[in-house]
Amino acid sequence: MNPIALIWLQFALCVGVIGVAGVRLSRYGDAIAALTGLSRNWVGLILIATVTSLPELVTGLSAVTVASAPDIAVGDVLGSCVFNLAILAMIDVSYRHGAIYALAGQGHIVSAGFGVMLLAGVGLALLLTTQGMMPSIGHVSLASVMIFVMYLVAMRALYLTEQRNTSTVVAERPDMTLKAALMSYGVASAAIVGAGIWLPIIGVELARVMGWSSSFVGTLFVAFATSVPELATTWGAIRIGAIDMAFGNLLGSNLFDVLILAIDDFAYRPGPIYAHVSPVHAVSAITACLMSGVVIVALAYRPVSRVWRSASWASLALLVLYLLNAAVQFLHGQ
Repeated sequence: MNPIALIWLQFALCVGVIGVAGVRLSRYGDAIAALTGLSRNWVGLILIATVTSLPELVTGLSAVTVASAPDIAVGDVLGSCVFNLAILAMIDVSYRHGAIYALAGQGHIVSAGFGVMLLAGVGLALLLTTQGMMPSIGHVSLASVMIFVMYLVAMRALYLTEQRNTSTVVAERPDMTLKAALMSYGVASAAIVGAGIWLPIIGVELARVMGWSSSFVGTLFVAFATSVPELATTWGAIRIGAIDMAFGNLLGSNLFDVLILAIDDFAYRPGPIYAHVSPVHAVSAITACLMSGVVIVALAYRPVSRVWRSASWASLALLVLYLLNAAVQFLHGQ
């Protein structure tokens, strides 16, 4: 078989495994949450967002250890953040039962705001590292330590926000036992771990065969593959009218994705990961900040009108920013 066709076939297989396992992982995660009495908003923000980000975690760790490809790890994390926010625009176009920004709870502004802070921190770390102005603790950047602390602060704040919300909706009790849900959750997790270890190795070979940079492959292709669970889960939530779960999943995934970058830095032994990757990743971090800002304004302003009967101005802005970042990454990857 042609080497190019073979590598694309392997990539497609990885996407398929992650997609199927990710949907099942989300389903069983939802079941576990329902059986333990957690609210649907909290399910989307913490449990579902965490499990759908498992591909990014495994792929990132594999990229910095097995494949020695830090550009793919950083590109995957930041590319996934940008893609997750673009998913909001996609569901706004397809959802015809109301304006999603008007139907979603304003509590999501808190998680989007923390997303801006964490992503801005990553962008600042990338820029300061290129100037030799970011200190490190051993082989770990001080920025990663600060990201880890900020993530814990965000989770605490979001928990308190959720506790104050007296209108939370508890998910329906599923037709399975907690033991069965946990076992199925473990099987789906194992499938994602296997595909996630394989994915960055495919990404390195794809970059070599196609003559593209690792940062471009990581930001667009690997990020898309690892974001398939978020896409599938969000679409499923929208189909049943669970707008808050969809928002919580995507915004919560972005928070966890940035934490994954800090974890990758801890696992990358040659030194701070920000010093061994392309500065173009800062463009993705800044773009994700801008997109998160658009979401915050939309949730506060709650637009109900559609431009050309297709989507709100906020969703169109998200799509434009996503395409702009893709264009920059493509031009840099040539």
